[in-house]
Amino acid sequence: MKHLTGIYSRISGIFIKEMIQMRRDKLTFAMMLVIPVVQLILFGFAINTDPKRLPTAVQAEEQTPIVRTILAALENSGYFELVATSTDSRQGEQLLIQGKVAFIVTIPAGFTKKLLRGEHPQLLIEADASDPSASSNAVSRASIMVNQALRYDLTGSLAPLQADALPVDVVLHRSYNPEGITQYNIVPGLLGVILTMTSVMITAIAMTREAERGTMENLLALPAKPFEVMLGKIMPYTVVGIVQTLVVLLAAHYVFAVPFTGSVALLIIGVGIFILANLALGFTFSTIAKSQMEAMQLTFFFFLPSILLSGFMFPFRGMPGWAQFIGEALPLTHFLRVVRGVMLKGAQLTDLVNELYAILIFTIILSVVAILRYRRTLD
Repeated sequence: MKHLTGIYSRISGIFIKEMIQMRRDKLTFAMMLVIPVVQLILFGFAINTDPKRLPTAVQAEEQTPIVRTILAALENSGYFELVATSTDSRQGEQLLIQGKVAFIVTIPAGFTKKLLRGEHPQLLIEADASDPSASSNAVSRASIMVNQALRYDLTGSLAPLQADALPVDVVLHRSYNPEGITQYNIVPGLLGVILTMTSVMITAIAMTREAERGTMENLLALPAKPFEVMLGKIMPYTVVGIVQTLVVLLAAHYVFAVPFTGSVALLIIGVGIFILANLALGFTFSTIAKSQMEAMQLTFFFFLPSILLSGFMFPFRGMPGWAQFIGEALPLTHFLRVVRGVMLKGAQLTDLVNELYAILIFTIILSVVAILRYRRTLD
């Protein structure tokens, strides 16, 4: 009996000690509670593999009741949201490249006359297929939507036209990825994911390692200003990021045969700004964390929403408004648009300038925060 009492006493003592230690380690305790809640919210509410209300531009060269019926049917389906009017094919293509619309519906002149003559007129739907999962459901249902909508107009003397199940020939053009190859979307996105995970973590750990090993005092004793220390610490990891970029791009070209249709210089600019953004974030985390373990926890806490809300794994437009709002604040979201736009769409600087500005603003804000917090450490 005394033996069992002794065992119970020792186990309970260790249990109490661990509970006290857990209470003191507030960051770890918060991660244990917050991360499951975040996962539940993101996977339960934010993730949607069947996006609706996709922005659509219309290029209609005639306005007739039948044309209006077709457009209303597309919008009422829930998949298409008519948000813009295109005057020519060049303007429509520009909207697709910039990501402002997911579809362009083109109705040529003489469409209604050909339909009434039973000549099976063509209706063109161009889809941004750089992310196949985002547009696949809408594209697969488009032909059925259009032809079913016409049943209400093709009545009376026009009823014989319904004898043909498909009076309208809906032509689907999947732009930038006609075959719907998943690797074309995933592999360029992996560049952003890899840079986010490694750059933030390595930089955050680098500074906290100085504190754990007791070499921070030597660093603080240097006659260097905070921004000089920051630049000196992140420059080696900038080189690492460049090497990682080369590895991914070479693998994308030679292993996965991902096309590269845009400007190499523009991609270099985007990668450079994005690497600096992640390094600035990692440096900021290092000023918050007290140990390498805490630095890794902060990195994981940031990485989880980044990979889920950026559009890398799931269609960005399929997420609710609040999730898209959070996603727009993440640099990975904008970098994915840059790298996919350059590689798959041949986008130019004018098409991606807003995305680059967003990453640059994030970099500047985090750099200022990191310098201020590091200055406080100096004091």
